[in-house]
Amino acid sequence: MALDSHIPYFRFVDKDLRDVSSQLRRYCKVHFKKDYILLRSIPGIGGIVACGIISELGDLRGFNNLKQLAGYVGLAPGIYQSGNNIRNTGITRCAHRLMRSYFIGAAWQAIRTDPVVQDYYRKHLGKNVKTIIVKIARKLLSRTLAVIKTEIPYVIGVIS
Repeated sequence: MALDSHIPYFRFVDKDLRDVSSQLRRYCKVHFKKDYILLRSIPGIGGIVACGIISELGDLRGFNNLKQLAGYVGLAPGIYQSGNNIRNTGITRCAHRLMRSYFIGAAWQAIRTDPVVQDYYRKHLGKNVKTIIVKIARKLLSRTLAVIKTEIPYVIGVIS
């Protein structure tokens, strides 16, 4: 009975979320049509993630290279250096956490839809899954920057 009393509230929240996301996608389609279509061509990046990239990162053409963008998003390697000692600490702690989570989520989707990414994931399957996903997210970030800078839609690769 308690769960049944909450169902109308859950339906209201679900409908509200759908309405807001539709308005957000519509806004991006109208005002940032070219970049939105280019981002949607990349496997793993859907409408909400494309809108998030456009709204949070702005024009990606402002980044000079992938290292600069990866450092901003938080998909750059973290390094601790003191004297002659150098240690890798995984990914950097300084990050745009929302964008990092968007690209991590998009990496999981890309594994399902892109054969090249699937093959990469299967080759490294015995290793730490989180490390593999971060590597795939960085590849996705690289694709994103390349697609926006060249203004050529992404074409899904074929494994030979």
